[in-house]
Amino acid sequence: MKTFEARVKAVMAARDPHTFVTARESSVTVDLAGITGDRHYGLTRPADSRQRFYPRGTEIANRRQISIVSVEECAQIAERLGLPEVLPEWLGANLLLEGYPSLTLLPQGARLLFPAGTGLIGEGENLPCTGPGEMIAEATGHPAAATRFTAAAKKRRGIVCSVECIGTIAEGDIARIMIE
Repeated sequence: MKTFEARVKAVMAARDPHTFVTARESSVTVDLAGITGDRHYGLTRPADSRQRFYPRGTEIANRRQISIVSVEECAQIAERLGLPEVLPEWLGANLLLEGYPSLTLLPQGARLLFPAGTGLIGEGENLPCTGPGEMIAEATGHPAAATRFTAAAKKRRGIVCSVECIGTIAEGDIARIMIE
């Protein structure tokens, strides 16, 4: 088993159900359905365009409970868009990690373990979509970011996770990343 470490630079939640944009918090408590009160909270969710094999709206397991991006990949996206920065909040991220530059390439099944005993399972790449591009364009005043985001973020958009073990995650925590 390979083990790596990354520091939690920011913890965020989307508590407003009308937007995917997240806001920073000092810590979050997670249970088996995700971050209580977050937009993506739940053991199940309706299928969408990512699950083409189920009719849209079919109730499926929620494997997108928590979204994680890296400082390094956000910087790469910003550079590709010609912007000084891309904030994780604009991407709807719940965690911002630093120290594992190719986070998006983590294999499905990778574990992220936190000091409080909290455990997440990597469910795969968070494929880029148009919503964050539109948010970046609005926030920066650069309309081209809306159409260029998907290409700029490919293989750099971070991962989605499900919760395996309940607990807390706090800014400054060291996450152990374990790959079998």
